[in-house]
Amino acid sequence: MKCVISVLGKDRTGIVAAVATVLTECSANIDDINQTVLGQEELFSMTMLVTLNTDACAFNEVQDRLSAVGQELSCQIIIQREDVFRFMHEV
Repeated sequence: MKCVISVLGKDRTGIVAAVATVLTECSANIDDINQTVLGQEELFSMTMLVTLNTDACAFNEVQDRLSAVGQELSCQIIIQREDVFRFMHEV
């Protein structure tokens, strides 16, 4: 299952590693990643396209684990199914 993960928060060491660790533990593959640090406020923004292996880890479990990491890092982490993401962003 293809999914889009969005991360937003104050830049700090370990954000990419923490998200990637959860995905590795859930047997997910990172297909594409884009990240940037915006402005003097050092706002970290990252978007990932991933493929989940739902036989290894259910979508809701990945979502819960990413949410927990987001709380630990004081970041907002949102995962959406790619089809839902695309539908929401159609003009």
